[in-house]
Amino acid sequence: MSIRVADVIWVYVFETFGPYPHARALWQAGPVSTVPETRWLTVPDLVELLGIGVSRVRRLVEDRAILAIRVDGVLKVPASFIRNGEPLSELMGTLVLLADSGFNDDEAMRWLLGVDDSLGTSPIEALRAGRKAEVRRVAQALAF
Repeated sequence: MSIRVADVIWVYVFETFGPYPHARALWQAGPVSTVPETRWLTVPDLVELLGIGVSRVRRLVEDRAILAIRVDGVLKVPASFIRNGEPLSELMGTLVLLADSGFNDDEAMRWLLGVDDSLGTSPIEALRAGRKAEVRRVAQALAF
């Protein structure tokens, strides 16, 4: 007896969505964003907020102390990555772990800002709440 890929996919769809998967499908015209609305900071905003120079801000991004992505062509960082005028200390190790797991910057940002079911909140909010070990365990599991 051989197992066909189509059979495996159907079993997954049936077990996940029930006997009528098409009834749950929604059409989305255009790109789907899983990143909720976020307050973004530009490099000049970070210079003012952190009280450091532009080169130091860029160095923080290069060293993965903070994560920046281009939004509408401008390099931006979520405001939630900053606490008390400093980059969130718990973020650096998590960013390194995600990069080592094969995540690019956009994927890492999407995961950090999106809600993760196993955490019950977004990973960045869990980091801000002091749940660093739990967030990193979930991030590590994503690599496999």
